[in-house]
Amino acid sequence: MPELSVIVHGPNVQDHLTGLLDSLVAHPLPGAEVVVAAVGDWARETAERYAADLRVLPLPDGTSDAAARAAGAGLATGRRLHFVHAKDGLPPGSTRTVAERVAELPDTVDVLLLDHLRSTWRTSGLPSPDGPLLARAGRADLPLDDSAPLLRLTPLLGTRVLRTDFWRAHEAQLNTDDEAYAALAALLLADRVACLPLLAYEDRRLRPASLPPPTPEQRYALVERYESLLELTRERPAAHTVLYEVMVRDCLRTFARGGMPEEVAREFFRRASVAAVRHRPEGHRRPAGPEGVRRALLEEGAYRKYRAFQAANRARRTVRSAVRTRGRRLGTRLRDHQYRRALHRPVDTRLAVFAAYWNRGVACNPAAIAAKLAELAPDIHPVWVVTAENAALLPPGTDHVAPGTRRYWEVLATAKYLVNNVNFPNSVVKRPDAVHVQTHHGTPLKRMGLDQMPYPAAAQGLDFQALLERIDKWDYSISSNSHTTRMWERAYPSRYVSLDYGYPRNDVYYTAGADDIRAVRERLGIAPGRRAILYAPTHRDYEAGWTPRLDLAALADRLGEDTVLLVRAHYFYAGTASPLTGLRRSGRLIDVSSYDPVEELCLAADALVTDYSSIMFDYANLDRPIVIHADDWETYRTTRGVYFDLMAEAPGPVARTQEQLTEILTTDAWRDESAAKARAAFRRRFCEYDDGRAAERVVRRVFLGQDEAALPPVLPVEERTPAPDPQEVGSS
Repeated sequence: MPELSVIVHGPNVQDHLTGLLDSLVAHPLPGAEVVVAAVGDWARETAERYAADLRVLPLPDGTSDAAARAAGAGLATGRRLHFVHAKDGLPPGSTRTVAERVAELPDTVDVLLLDHLRSTWRTSGLPSPDGPLLARAGRADLPLDDSAPLLRLTPLLGTRVLRTDFWRAHEAQLNTDDEAYAALAALLLADRVACLPLLAYEDRRLRPASLPPPTPEQRYALVERYESLLELTRERPAAHTVLYEVMVRDCLRTFARGGMPEEVAREFFRRASVAAVRHRPEGHRRPAGPEGVRRALLEEGAYRKYRAFQAANRARRTVRSAVRTRGRRLGTRLRDHQYRRALHRPVDTRLAVFAAYWNRGVACNPAAIAAKLAELAPDIHPVWVVTAENAALLPPGTDHVAPGTRRYWEVLATAKYLVNNVNFPNSVVKRPDAVHVQTHHGTPLKRMGLDQMPYPAAAQGLDFQALLERIDKWDYSISSNSHTTRMWERAYPSRYVSLDYGYPRNDVYYTAGADDIRAVRERLGIAPGRRAILYAPTHRDYEAGWTPRLDLAALADRLGEDTVLLVRAHYFYAGTASPLTGLRRSGRLIDVSSYDPVEELCLAADALVTDYSSIMFDYANLDRPIVIHADDWETYRTTRGVYFDLMAEAPGPVARTQEQLTEILTTDAWRDESAAKARAAFRRRFCEYDDGRAAERVVRRVFLGQDEAALPPVLPVEERTPAPDPQEVGSS
């Protein structure tokens, strides 16, 4: 029988489970077992990668924390149980120390208390306030009545290691979805407890904006929790006094944080007041100062007086803040005046604002949505945000506004729908009856959003707090596969709804016909029968500009007269001097960096050569060969960070040098059976929702308000028919 069972339980929230299991597997313990009660497909898939080192119990989506905890405990065989939520972490080496400590404990000790670290999206590894209290308690085991201050410890079940028989005897009381209740009840029900002042748990606090807002009943449950616990201390004066203090402090702090509707706040205050009076220990004295005033007002039930006290404190802070923010520029004041005035107008339910790639023009997912919108809901008027220098390139008749103009602020203030593949400016206000759609512009291989924080080259100049404020305005986030949905959840944690519909820009890979492909190839000057290879490398954060990583002229010469090399630089370098400038349109090497849309280049190409660009995920829809040129994979992975190992899960053959790339392209390796097998696996994973009807699903759900059940179902990958191969098209 192992001394310790570590029970990991819950869903894979924001992919934290991966790091947790990595840490457990990296340091296996002979005296401990690991049981993973994995809730949902993502958690199951993650845990099964470690199945050789732990026991996996798959549980359906929606399984509560209490049910997952009970299921995991049911499989456990250890003498003691350590419950670890899948979102949390275990510091390196801590589990070994905990296992050694529990092996020393007598069976009379029901609970071992641990210290912990605290982490949020912006900070990690902050010490808890519990250390000094645990240190003062010492290593000796003792009854709680002799150390009632331990009730002041942060109420985390993960910092309590429970004797298995104790858990089973009190499971009905301890196994609840209210973790704080369970953590406190464990102390109150224990005969004896022991302490280990070791940082043995990491409490990861998720962004409140990424969680469902608390219901009124959940707010009131805080008071009910303490009233239930205080009933367990009626005959234990020391514990009752400490727990009463904890209750009052927690209630006042929750009330002060706000966020409750007025009627909920009043009722919460009333219930907290009743509890404060009902359970106040005899002879209890309030503290001095402002805290004493707050407690007196709470016990009186003086809601209006308490609000006035809060308002006075807030006014003092506002005055100080106003002094610091004086002197705004006249232009900013004028802009704000125009915009704020427009915000008071009614929302125009027939107006939609579109933008793409920082206002470059009609492109990408927003363009595909706008086109389908014109077909299915022509009464909704689209307006594009486009910079002045790009306005001349717009399709004829495109209604557009330039950033910063009066009409620009008017349409942003009054439009019902705002659609972008990046973000609108920070100053754009999210109106309650407006709908913001974030389409994104690729499937993530590289780290994005908050996941860029550990990578200085990628994070340079980024304001992550401002990023989160922009994310919080999203109503919908469009995804083309479950990998993307999961990565957006961790990189952009907020309450938006994920539309797992496919990328609208990829619809064309299933709707284009032979005539479309023939026309594109003719515009590019690709003669019938010639092989066209699209070379599209990505941007590198560690480089100031773009320098081709291939000797393109030499490559074109080696590929021969029958191959056309289409070279497209990343759009980050648009408007800068390109190393390709001066290349003649010889018919064998063509600079297509300024050609839009990129989807047409993909349709025209027989094969794609790229490095780490997200174009590979889109091109895979065509089921045509893809070759990866990864001469600097280790550097890219280290400086930017990636979500999976492309070298192990590539969509086709991988070349690490130009010579290897040339060898692949001058033999059948680029399109042989091995390449086809790799591409098929890649398509199944990353073209999951792309079937040619993504834009229709978005328009019907977002603009027409249709239910999910009424939308066109996603066609399985094996039942789809991509656009025809260029070599099958021929000439007109």
